[in-house]
Amino acid sequence: MKLLFDQNISFRIEKKISHIFPGSLHVSSCGLSNCEDQEIWEYALKYHFAIVTFDSDFYDISVINGHPPKILWLRTGNLPTNEIVQLLKSKKKIIQEFLTNRDYQNISCLEIDN
Repeated sequence: MKLLFDQNISFRIEKKISHIFPGSLHVSSCGLSNCEDQEIWEYALKYHFAIVTFDSDFYDISVINGHPPKILWLRTGNLPTNEIVQLLKSKKKIIQEFLTNRDYQNISCLEIDN
């Protein structure tokens, strides 16, 4: 269950989330800073990541392209990094089900709020 954090989320999240979602990365660690969303999408597809974002752009791409990758759309407004970590930690079971359970294989986006 690797997560790829969009550039609108602090790069600091990578170290803070590694014990909860091992293998997760921030786009800056992949050489994708300031890249187009389509490039991030293609990277996530190639390397089997789910994309975590605050904006609707990746949802829009998933409507057109389908999935994978799956999208975790944070519908909270901007939050400090520690609050994002806590939110994802509190929703880990739901996220895990969304990403791995065949019952959700036809759903591309999970909207997460407080």
